[in-house]
Amino acid sequence: MTTFVGLPTAADVAAAAVTIRSHARRTPMLRTVLRGRPLLFKLEHLQLGGSFKLRGAINALSCVDHPARVVTASGGNHGLAVATAATLLGVPATVYVPRTAPESKTRRIEATGAQLIRHGANYAEAAAAALAAVTSQDVYLPAYDHPDVIAGQGTVGAEIVADAPEVDAVVVAVGGGGLAAGTALGIGDRTTVAVEPEGCNALNAALKAGHPVDTEVDSVAASALGATRVGDLPFAVLNSPRTLSVLVSDAELLAAQELLWEEYRLAVEPAAAAPLAAWLAGRVPAELPCIVLCGANSAWTTER
Repeated sequence: MTTFVGLPTAADVAAAAVTIRSHARRTPMLRTVLRGRPLLFKLEHLQLGGSFKLRGAINALSCVDHPARVVTASGGNHGLAVATAATLLGVPATVYVPRTAPESKTRRIEATGAQLIRHGANYAEAAAAALAAVTSQDVYLPAYDHPDVIAGQGTVGAEIVADAPEVDAVVVAVGGGGLAAGTALGIGDRTTVAVEPEGCNALNAALKAGHPVDTEVDSVAASALGATRVGDLPFAVLNSPRTLSVLVSDAELLAAQELLWEEYRLAVEPAAAAPLAAWLAGRVPAELPCIVLCGANSAWTTER
């Protein structure tokens, strides 16, 4: 089982971009004007595996020498990313998910050939079981509280500022904080707008308390954003004046999800619509923000 020390850096994000280049897609950006205001979308839902999480999984697994197996726990997207990365790198994978994990995600995990184990009522319980199953020959890959995972996710932000250096803020959804922390490292001195549903507010609660705290989880986006506690490493990165924490209601993010389909024919999962919901509600103080559409693994997307 691997251990780690220290915070990831912008240099780690740059190194991760090189590491993942041959496996991850460089996803496109869409420039648009919505409701009279300029806006950019980073179409990360087009990433291999259907979410940004492949980036962190590829980077982290590439940093480990010949593991016998990779073990992880996930609400769905991270598990699919690890299973996909493991297949690309030739490593056996075991993925623990809570019994509530949506079938739209679990069937994709099983389709990669990974072993899928359903355990517990939530992510925390699945993660505890996964950790208990790890042997000395395995590598356990957390969903967000790992420097190589964070660095890999940060390549999303690095691509955004490379393609659109005039962007003044990047707006991302937050669960455990890996994408938001990586984004903060990858975009320089720009603002990271970290958006959570009101019922999944681990980062917002941590920033108010001054340290990570346990929170309740109750949102339509819980399968992707349902961390009960923000990661220690993501919190250390995001506890900064350059981070703006914003909350949206489930009704607001579902309306944003519908707008993305109706206006642009972009089919994303509810979690991915949270950043746009914040922008539509006027909670993103930026002249030219980039909205990260982080995933597309839901039954809703397959019904469109």
